[in-house]
Amino acid sequence: MSTPQPGLLYGIGAYALWGVFPLYIKLLEDTGAVEILSHRVVWSLVLVLGLLVVGRNLGKLRTLGRRSYGLLTLAALLICANWGVYIWSVNNDHIVETSLGYFINPLVTVVLGVLVFGERLRRLQWAALGLAGVAVIVLTIDYGRPPWIALSLAFSFATYGLVKKKAGVGAVESLAVETAVLFLPALGFLVVLAARGTGDFGAADWGTTLLLAGCGVVTAVPLLFFGAAAVRVPLTTLGTLQYLTPSLQFLLGVAVYGETVPPVRWFGFALIWTALVILTAEVLVRRRRDRRAALDRLVLDPATAAG
Repeated sequence: MSTPQPGLLYGIGAYALWGVFPLYIKLLEDTGAVEILSHRVVWSLVLVLGLLVVGRNLGKLRTLGRRSYGLLTLAALLICANWGVYIWSVNNDHIVETSLGYFINPLVTVVLGVLVFGERLRRLQWAALGLAGVAVIVLTIDYGRPPWIALSLAFSFATYGLVKKKAGVGAVESLAVETAVLFLPALGFLVVLAARGTGDFGAADWGTTLLLAGCGVVTAVPLLFFGAAAVRVPLTTLGTLQYLTPSLQFLLGVAVYGETVPPVRWFGFALIWTALVILTAEVLVRRRRDRRAALDRLVLDPATAAG
């Protein structure tokens, strides 16, 4: 039996940790979402700056251009909105809907590819998006409102990924800049809470204080795992592994925290899952066909293929 590749293990570790993150957030259920978010920002910055110092990479921050800093500032605002909605949703018993957001995310990425890069969709991609659209309508009828949690998480994270791609900055350096942008408002909010005596850090039990400080670790570790996986395994593998996160979130919401999923909502989720199967299969088949065509060209004309 062959040993799993380290890159694959890093990828599984990253998406699994993101998937079980609600377990951590639920331990802070009595703490306000904005306070949790602020601690996540503050302690993440402390941790990533420490990593940059240890790795002697702090100087890389000075080499970033104005464009990179501008894009990462936008990324910071997007991830702040994403984290805030996610934390609030988990602690208000909407874990299942958060999982829907990350199931929808790959489909939103396809839409952004059309809108931003002018990409042309193939038939199966149109079919997947059509199913997703029907699913949103079904879920809107079932919820009695648009699934705003899922949609805001999907669009904020997909746009965040697009901005990060355009910035082209390493994972640790990028997180350092993003959290630095948010640091002063977050720290200011925590100082105000402490002055008023309404904050939980240091005032509640030691377990809560340690959990708040640990927000930096649970933010940075899966990101570092993801960065290690991204340079070791193909993007198709990462694309398949990404469904592990919302799958675990969905299971936690239903099996652990007892969130109800009415039959109509199951139908809506089934449409999303079908759309994802179509989208994933289309990507895998197309890439296999492209590799086979490239190999055929190499066999027929090695000099042309090399050029």
